[in-house]
Amino acid sequence: MQEIVIGKNEAGQRSDKLVMKYLNQAPASFIYKMMRKKNIVLNAKKMDGKEILNIGDCVQIYMADETIAKFRTATNAELITQKEKNNIESTRMPAWFAKSILYEDEHIILVNKPAGVLSQQAGKNDLSMNEFLIQYLLERGALTAKQLETFKPAFCNRLDRNTTGILVGGKTLPALQELSKLFHDRSIHKYYLAIVSGDGIQNSHLKGYLKKEERTNKVIISKHPPKDVENKWDAIETSYEVLGSNQKYSLLKVQLITGKTHQIRAHLASCGHPLVGDVKYGGKKLKGGNNQGQLLHSYKLVFPKTMQGALAYLSDKTFLCPPPDIFSSLIDMNDKLH
Repeated sequence: MQEIVIGKNEAGQRSDKLVMKYLNQAPASFIYKMMRKKNIVLNAKKMDGKEILNIGDCVQIYMADETIAKFRTATNAELITQKEKNNIESTRMPAWFAKSILYEDEHIILVNKPAGVLSQQAGKNDLSMNEFLIQYLLERGALTAKQLETFKPAFCNRLDRNTTGILVGGKTLPALQELSKLFHDRSIHKYYLAIVSGDGIQNSHLKGYLKKEERTNKVIISKHPPKDVENKWDAIETSYEVLGSNQKYSLLKVQLITGKTHQIRAHLASCGHPLVGDVKYGGKKLKGGNNQGQLLHSYKLVFPKTMQGALAYLSDKTFLCPPPDIFSSLIDMNDKLH
């Protein structure tokens, strides 16, 4: 018999979801059968899987340890933990991660993602900001390998590999659930800095339609409703304001109203303003050997004015993230950010 005592990172979810995470190789039909037969119970009473778990609850699994082991495999997070214990260098938290933290409390963490790093895994062997977050919390004792069996902290928003700036992570289950909802509902206002070639650009509010081409990993923009009904087109909306310019470059403050793959990059390119360094969408490489990629930086997040639940204390909070030095080397940043 094994017990799962519910802590803050397990509370707030349905009981069947927790058991499925724990017995992650067991078919759902088997788990529900074990509930009916009272081999899996909640607080020593029969459970149907629909119960919302509270801190202090206890899920008991009345099976032999060998049977439980059969239906469990190590999660990605547990595997990373084991590698860390074995001192495998490739899975260690990079030194820059802790220095890049913009804000942290009991529930959330904001980190300035550098260029060249994945926000989330693209392949099962990739290391991304999520894996680094787990390493960071493990090394500081804010997370244990046991807790990873039922909960995995993660970042809730994505940035392209070469886009820099703010990533928001949930350190607890209630925070992760609330953050995911806020990003899904577009309740969080996201602002970016972008450097494009040329001057004389006017403020604009762009609307259109976007379709991703899986073969080329690029997106296509249409200003008008597409007649191509066989493929999925998403309505998109992007607004930008010119903060400054010189004869060579312009600095734009971009508000991402919808949030689709490559949206800012492709939308700006579609109106003749590709990002400097974004060769995929027609931008020019910087001279002097700078290989950072597109000059796009998530520099500002504003939480909704009124929030409830575990993150109510973040209501109307604004978080800022300074851009990489390359931005100020190309255009004067003084008193331009707001």
